Amino acid sequence: MRWSITLGSFKGTAVRIHVTFLLFLAWIAYSAWQRGGPVAARDSVVFILAVFACVVLHEFGHILTARQFGIVSPSVTLLPIGGVADVDKMPDKPYQELLIAVAGPLVNVVIAAGLFLTLGAIDVADVTRVDDPAVGLLQRLAATNVFLAVFNMVPAFPMDGGRVLRAALAMWLGQEKATRIAALIGQGFAFLLGFLGLTGGNAILVFIALFVYFAAAGEAQMTIVSETTRDIRAGDAMETHIAVIDRGASVGEAVNIVLATSQEEFPVVDSYGRLDGLLARADIIEALQNADAGAPVAPFARREPATVDAEASLDKAVEKLAASASVGVVDADGRLLGLLTRQSIAEVMLVKSARPDWRFARG
Repeated sequence: MRWSITLGSFKGTAVRIHVTFLLFLAWIAYSAWQRGGPVAARDSVVFILAVFACVVLHEFGHILTARQFGIVSPSVTLLPIGGVADVDKMPDKPYQELLIAVAGPLVNVVIAAGLFLTLGAIDVADVTRVDDPAVGLLQRLAATNVFLAVFNMVPAFPMDGGRVLRAALAMWLGQEKATRIAALIGQGFAFLLGFLGLTGGNAILVFIALFVYFAAAGEAQMTIVSETTRDIRAGDAMETHIAVIDRGASVGEAVNIVLATSQEEFPVVDSYGRLDGLLARADIIEALQNADAGAPVAPFARREPATVDAEASLDKAVEKLAASASVGVVDADGRLLGLLTRQSIAEVMLVKSARPDWRFARG
């Protein structure tokens, strides 16, 4: 995620902090300072940092459980609204998603239980006053973890409870229909939060409502695309009439190719036709600005481009398109056969929506 600072890593997952979280901390410190001076500002910042440490542990509950099913999370990013973990793929089975979803809130339950045992006798009234600095840090932290566990288990997609609901429904209804139902419930919950935020003058609730609404809609769309493309080969949906650039081509030759086509990305291939890199139109213009027309263009290419085997399921390519504008389709020897782009995927979706029974030609 852009505008993020890496704090470190644990078991191969980088922990990052977004700049908006730093701004959020500064706002908390300033507000507390206005109310109670430097001591209040310090205590408020310490409390928020402790809460987000629990959020990181919550996310690692998901991450480490997902790893048991071969799902890797390269990074987790702290935002003002919580933690967001990147994953390389979605769970294959509904029961896997259920276990992964439950693992996060379970971490918060364990933390809360540990704090309650440490505190011994607890005044319930104190625990409910999370925003009162007069209440001890550990009491407020215990209450916050209880809240995080309960709030995350609300059956509203894309929160953990919504994922549990989707996993349970998917066991009987299938992934696509289960996602539609869970997303609708999530969007309904978002409308409720938004209404409460607007009528109560709570901007944070409105912000959370917007996040939940768009996240639910986005995840539903991604699942529909994945389910639609699962039974289609990558080789059946690729663009084959594409311009390629030879690895030994000059900047001037690459510019001429750009002018001759509206293609957005150009595969760079070696003498054997194997994909060696990708050049976007912007990369070629940058090469023109910084090198002579006769200079080789290959050094400006992005190495290790995303590729997928022609026989692979198209949904595997969809996952890779989340991080790349195009994906190269290659044969068993690594030779380039074509390109998959968001436009080619959209065209497949249009065909399937018009004729759900359409069978793409096998190569």
